[in-house]
Amino acid sequence: MDDQSPVMGLVHLLRAVTVEFDLLGAEFAARNGLHPTDVRALIHLLDASRAGVRATPGWLGGQLRLNSAGTTALVDRLEGLGLVRRTRDTTDRRRVLLEVEERATELGWAFFGPVIGELVTAAEGFEPDELETVRRFLASALEATGRARSV
Repeated sequence: MDDQSPVMGLVHLLRAVTVEFDLLGAEFAARNGLHPTDVRALIHLLDASRAGVRATPGWLGGQLRLNSAGTTALVDRLEGLGLVRRTRDTTDRRRVLLEVEERATELGWAFFGPVIGELVTAAEGFEPDELETVRRFLASALEATGRARSV
């Protein structure tokens, strides 16, 4: 592959953005007494809520590739910090659902809100077809990294 090609330039830029997001997440974790896995768990739970997915501890453990003991310790920690709550599923009382507490959302917006605002402002400068191209590229990148991680 030609390391100087425009396509490789995009790949390098995406990698740089990924590193910056990772550093930002680590800073958020450190400021709030969290482990990076705690932050990833909160992100998965927020994404699940937006998608209408009923998140269980088993589902979360699968997303994070944690065993049940590790997942239980993680959920206990987040619940103890007041960031997540366990509730009983109203349709299956044996099943426990996980929900993000408002406190976690507030902490996230206080820290990540400014960068999200800048990204939204930048994206608003693109035409709809340009946004669709960016969306397609990022979706392809997500699929490729997911496949690589599954191997």
